[in-house]
Amino acid sequence: MTTSTALPVHPIPALSGNNAPVSQEDVFEEMEVIGQVPTDLNGLYVRNGPNAFYPPEWRYHAYDGDGMLHAVRFRQGLVSYRNRWIETRALKEEKAAGRALWQGLKEPQRTDRPDEPLKNTSNTDVKYHAGRLISMWYRSGLPYALDPETLQTIGPADFDGAIARLSAHSRPDEHTGELIFFDYDVKPPYMTYGVIGPDRQLKHKIEIPLDGPSLPHDMAVTEHYTILHDFPLKPDPEALAAGRYKVRFFGEQMTRFAVVPRHGKPEDIRWFTAKPAYLLHVVNAWEEGDEVVMVGTPYRVHTGPDGKPDAQRLETTIRLRQRDFMLYEWRFNLKTGETTERVIDDVLNTEFPVINSAYQGRKNHFSYHVVFPPGGNENPRFPGLVKYDLRTGGYVAFSEGPRHFYNEPGFAPRDNPQSEDDGYLVTLVWNAVDERSEIQVFDAKGARLAEGPVARILLPRRVPNGFHATFVSQQNLDRWGQP
Repeated sequence: MTTSTALPVHPIPALSGNNAPVSQEDVFEEMEVIGQVPTDLNGLYVRNGPNAFYPPEWRYHAYDGDGMLHAVRFRQGLVSYRNRWIETRALKEEKAAGRALWQGLKEPQRTDRPDEPLKNTSNTDVKYHAGRLISMWYRSGLPYALDPETLQTIGPADFDGAIARLSAHSRPDEHTGELIFFDYDVKPPYMTYGVIGPDRQLKHKIEIPLDGPSLPHDMAVTEHYTILHDFPLKPDPEALAAGRYKVRFFGEQMTRFAVVPRHGKPEDIRWFTAKPAYLLHVVNAWEEGDEVVMVGTPYRVHTGPDGKPDAQRLETTIRLRQRDFMLYEWRFNLKTGETTERVIDDVLNTEFPVINSAYQGRKNHFSYHVVFPPGGNENPRFPGLVKYDLRTGGYVAFSEGPRHFYNEPGFAPRDNPQSEDDGYLVTLVWNAVDERSEIQVFDAKGARLAEGPVARILLPRRVPNGFHATFVSQQNLDRWGQP
């Protein structure tokens, strides 16, 4: 049975209500179910997110908390849940000291730790590669490997000492078993790129030539190419010199994309320019004739009275964590060197895109996003889900109402799927009406998302809102076996 307790109230929105951390690591196997859990839904949904181990005694930012994984296991109609902190080196050091040793994004960085002036919480992303979960940090740092069954931290995922840094949104290719990665830094080399093989060995690594620090958040891969991002949103040079974190949008600069063969050299990079923009998350990319196509959800860049990008408005939008996104497509012609761009949808405000991972780097027709109301603030609302048809820009959507908070879903293929959308969407939801956390399962086929969840699994305690998630099919789990 579910239990309801008073929600934490804190003057900082990122520590109040369901944004507040939980202090328990639990396993739940007996949970109330509304509806029916499909028996052909088998695999593992995992979501990462911030969950401070020690009470923050600083100006806490929503990105500061220690990484915690929340995992939902589906087996022939049965469901279990567990959560566990990611035992990073920094968290282990703090536990040994019995207190927090790092402060957060809004505070000065540590000067006595040049190797880790800002705490690598590994709290942003989670992917599955070669039998292990890999947790990653949005600022790029040492990733961590975890057991997918127990969530126990195995240790740093340094791939036998070959890498020390890897950014969130590095991408596994289920077809080859490779992990394609990038990282970025405020000092040279400003960006590196590489490939880890299915044997967990470094196969390829190069430096990407940049004139200064950039702020890429994601990357894209196709069957043969990788697209790396150099946007005109960059660390503010003055703030950087003072040891502070601040972003600045240089609206007079063009966006640049580096298209490089998966195992290519720096001299193989083809640079493409596009309109000034900033993109957090890629939907997917693929090859189509002479073109490499990339779809994503960039911020809407408004123009000022002079017709130029309104840099201050975009900076404010990002600083306040407001939501103002479009669904957008870029095409890079490898024959002519030209870039073409188009808006797929600028009506809905959506982000956190996911796809059927079997189509990673291959042409896909559908993507699934969290839908937001226009605008937002530091206590944002994520009230629903949407399924896009990328060919037409059409969509179907579902929302329980403005007080519900949907986390990034995972696409779970049905056993023996017959089409790209033959499966389910699985997500964690905060139900503020009943003050409880739920696992919701939607049929993703056709327009069925709009019919609402086919199953709602009620959790005995709340799960804090978080960041990114992944779904690992039972077939993929069986392929790799023990970590």
